[in-house]
Amino acid sequence: MDQDSERARFVDAHWAKLVQRVQMVMPIADELRSGGMLKYEPYCKIRAADTNQEKMRELYEVLHSGGDKVKSAFYSRLEKHEPSLFRDLGSTGHHTHSEKTHSSEISSVIHKYMKQICSEYQYVTEYNSLPGEHVLLSERFTQPLILRKHRDRKEREEEICSSGESFQQVLSSRSSGDSVHLSSLFDPDDHGISPSSVILQGNSGNGKSFTVQKIMMDWASGDLYKGQFDIVFHLKCKEINRIHGEKSLVEILSCSCSLSSHEISQILQQSPEKVLVVIDGFDELKLTQDINDTSAHTDLLQKAPPVDTLCALLRGRILPESFLLVSSRSTATDTLSNLLKGPQRFTEIVGFSEKGVEEYFQKFFQNEKLSREAYTSVKENETLITACSIPVVCWIICTTIQERFKYGANKTSGLETTTSIYVDFVCTLLEHHCQGLSQSVPTLLRSLGQLAERGMQEQQVLLDEKSVNETISDPAGNPFLCKFLFKRRIHQETMFSFMHLSFQEFFTALYYVLLDEEEPLMKLIRSLLMDSFSKPRFAAVVQFAFGLLNKDVRLTLEKHGLLNRPKTQAHLKEWILEMVKGCSLSFEAVCFVHCLYELHEEDFVKEAMESLERIYLDGELLSRTDFCALLYCSQFCQSFERISLFLTSEDLSVILPELHKFKKASLIIIDPSDSDLGELIYALARGQTLSSQSVRVSICQMKYDEIDGNYPVDSLALSINEEPSSICIEIRLLHHPDLESFSLTFPHSEIINIDWTRLFQIIHQRDSEALLSFLYSFSNLKKMVMSVRCLTEMLSVWALQMTQNCPSLTELTVNADDFLEEEGIKILQSSNTRPTL
Repeated sequence: MDQDSERARFVDAHWAKLVQRVQMVMPIADELRSGGMLKYEPYCKIRAADTNQEKMRELYEVLHSGGDKVKSAFYSRLEKHEPSLFRDLGSTGHHTHSEKTHSSEISSVIHKYMKQICSEYQYVTEYNSLPGEHVLLSERFTQPLILRKHRDRKEREEEICSSGESFQQVLSSRSSGDSVHLSSLFDPDDHGISPSSVILQGNSGNGKSFTVQKIMMDWASGDLYKGQFDIVFHLKCKEINRIHGEKSLVEILSCSCSLSSHEISQILQQSPEKVLVVIDGFDELKLTQDINDTSAHTDLLQKAPPVDTLCALLRGRILPESFLLVSSRSTATDTLSNLLKGPQRFTEIVGFSEKGVEEYFQKFFQNEKLSREAYTSVKENETLITACSIPVVCWIICTTIQERFKYGANKTSGLETTTSIYVDFVCTLLEHHCQGLSQSVPTLLRSLGQLAERGMQEQQVLLDEKSVNETISDPAGNPFLCKFLFKRRIHQETMFSFMHLSFQEFFTALYYVLLDEEEPLMKLIRSLLMDSFSKPRFAAVVQFAFGLLNKDVRLTLEKHGLLNRPKTQAHLKEWILEMVKGCSLSFEAVCFVHCLYELHEEDFVKEAMESLERIYLDGELLSRTDFCALLYCSQFCQSFERISLFLTSEDLSVILPELHKFKKASLIIIDPSDSDLGELIYALARGQTLSSQSVRVSICQMKYDEIDGNYPVDSLALSINEEPSSICIEIRLLHHPDLESFSLTFPHSEIINIDWTRLFQIIHQRDSEALLSFLYSFSNLKKMVMSVRCLTEMLSVWALQMTQNCPSLTELTVNADDFLEEEGIKILQSSNTRPTL
């Protein structure tokens, strides 16, 4: 067999692979034409084809019709222009051995690359890291909640407006059946179709880059995509913007990793269908006007401006068999989708779930006690725990708390204010996610504030595209805005929003505080403050406004050229002093306390709180956020006339240390445990709350029987009244077969020796005999008043025995509502104690 025939057989045997892997089609075609083996018409068809595969198929028609001689000529040009591919396939008679040898070499290169990725990606550098300082990725990364569905307008509004537990319930409902893990991003859908491209959308600070780093680390460690992708490349759009000159895809990939261009070219040609390219931060890519003009760019080695080369990869013009994972903010997702090859899959990082936040705290503090204390303190603040769904906010809060732990700050001084956390978040985005914006920082924030204020006035959280474009110069590049596409009949509608309603409230407050014009500023703030109660939606805006007056917050803002006007500060303080002076703080006006908490200026808080005589919050259950603000403010006053609160069982232990400041206190606790009631009495006995003042605490327990629908099925009211050197405890009962109430008066020091938890357990068991037997142990009881439904013989005997077992008992009063049984009267009258009937 002659040489032409051997070469022709080689071309025929490997043609399927050649169609998929030859990149230098046009240089080969040019030389075949110049050698007289390719006519003009087929040459034009080859040149006009969109992809290298289509060009090769057109070329095969020429080779097939030209016979062994033309195929031999193609063979020699292939050897010249595609040496690595040629070596991979092997020449005549030796391709099997060469292929194995070459494949082994490539495997060795990939293995070395994976080790380098593991070494480089195992650490993360945080925003506040000092030179050479870093932490392990495993100590920071927590799997975010990733959804693979678009939410409709109603769902978006619900997410933006909800907070605290309701927000977590919303996230939980979204994740049911629609959440995905990193390992399943490229899994087939319900129709069995696997995506070639996956969009990973997420707002600024939601952890897109962290997630990308985790994917790279897990692939290199053999924990992710094993057998699915032989190699994973990582391209950062921010770095691609800085590459000068013209580069081929191979050169761009080489710039981003430790592999040489030659090694990358070999890898890509061996198995392009097992290549994943991860492109991080598409929204930061500086796109040109002619991004769609990439049809002529099809070769791995063809040089072009880096952005054009990347766009050709995204479109599938280059390396069409490969897979792509592209992260982007929502503001650029529609542009990305129009550019990206298919089939596509849309996914979105929506942040941390409730479990995710808790897991992040555990990883961050690496100490169960500290993480639990930190998480509990944050969970008390509905706004902050909601914002913790944003990973960067979660990091800011943990970092702040860690510093407090380090310097020994106690919890009663309050967590860092909500405003200060939001300011830190805004400053983080300004520093790390706002490069290249044409506006100055003050102009940018003022325009955001104007947009936010307009939405607040019109009660809108989803803002129309026209209003946004009129206010914000570059909404697509703004890290504080989110962009949504909704279906509206046969059209698409574009809407924008802030990350959450709380951020819209924050920017509204920032807008009012930073306004330059004096008179409009005072008018707007005065109107805002006076409307904050008739328009509850403005209450949070007012609180943020006070938070922006905090000294540390002002210093942080000044670093970015944002200055508070002195008259604004004076006006706000003057207003709140006028409002609280001599008034009763009702639930509707609880934002006063929040304003003082956000201001966090001890001298002024003390001045304001001393003007407040009563805190009356009866009829409503305080949120944990309200409760924490109230406790903070109570530190700066000596006493109050009265407090009346609805509390949860969790609130009880927190308020006890501050309860002594209230001359009269009425606490209604929802469903406390028996041990809660016992702990309350122990605390009173230890002097943690009651002082020599006339203090009265009322506690009510109510339960609902879901079986028969009765309410309440059990009710117990406990009143504690301090007398000179003694404490009187009155227990009122409902639905008890015999007793209505009884009161017990003890020496102040005696009640700590009584097992109050056991007493309340017996009361709930409605066991009269056990209750009466238990009371016999009260040897130091001074007075007792018992109210019964009827004075039975058993109760009379019990009352008589009480006088005999309690030598210190000086007064026993028995009240009966209905009637007195004759035997019972005789028994009591025979007693030397002569109880009052």
